[in-house]
Amino acid sequence: MTREPRGLGKGVRALLGEIPNADQLRKPVGYVNKEIVGTRGRQENTADILRIPVDMIEPNPFQPRSAFDEEALQELAASIRTLGLIQPVTVRRITDDRYQIISGERRYKACRLAGMSTIPAYIRDANDQGMLEMAIVENVQRENLDPIELALSYQRLLDECSLTQDQLADRVGKKRATVANTIRLLKLPAKVQHDIKVGLLSAGHAKAILSVDDPETQEQLCDLVIRDGLSVRELESIVRKLQVSHGGLGKKPARPAGSQQLTDDYYRLLDRMGKYFTSEISLRRNASGKGVMTIRFSSDEEVSNFVKALEDKQF
Repeated sequence: MTREPRGLGKGVRALLGEIPNADQLRKPVGYVNKEIVGTRGRQENTADILRIPVDMIEPNPFQPRSAFDEEALQELAASIRTLGLIQPVTVRRITDDRYQIISGERRYKACRLAGMSTIPAYIRDANDQGMLEMAIVENVQRENLDPIELALSYQRLLDECSLTQDQLADRVGKKRATVANTIRLLKLPAKVQHDIKVGLLSAGHAKAILSVDDPETQEQLCDLVIRDGLSVRELESIVRKLQVSHGGLGKKPARPAGSQQLTDDYYRLLDRMGKYFTSEISLRRNASGKGVMTIRFSSDEEVSNFVKALEDKQF
């Protein structure tokens, strides 16, 4: 039986109101002096910079950036025409006359726009997984990824490179909590993720919206920020009012007396569980090691996938 969409309730709508024109404010998501390669024969694992003809280079299929700003590319191309390419790209050798970008696809595109016939490059040998990890980590550390691209990059490192969140945090030089909070952005509704990606919402806005569990309310809050140009502090104030007027909607329970800081083992458990359940999972323990874990699921499919993982010993 098909369920009717669940409303927000009079208390929530009284605070948020109707926001009919927010969609009109949205926009669509838009990312010498060196020898020419081959003149000295094949160089393995070289740390030197060589010039590679542009027609011998192909884009990276594992590129985490999904869109490039055309105006920024044109500005970079103009700079390259005047100053040359300051930072070489990094490529891997596929054959003796074919190379694939590991990092620097934006620079590569700008070089083509600038009309360069050869591109300065470092050459590395890397397998696909090693290449993927290097490309993503390099982008995370050096490129100005938007928060959603960053979250997707982190998630790919977890899923495709089989890293734990601790290993991921070490790779990218961030605190584990920072990595975890970034990945949580992927739990937001698609409309909210879109608005973060195109810059209509900041990471601070997203953090405030994530404190509310209900997806429809999250979208309403997103629309409200866009329509009224709310600051993060103003949005946080509205969220607090929602939590009070709607029975603590999305509010995390206060830590009870005698509760203890969780160890890394508990966080690893929560990470594993979080791969199968989209809703928040809470875990509390006391000084003696006793505690409670609460798992909220949003569909039968989530439970089935979790059970299958247990049976297949993949958990």
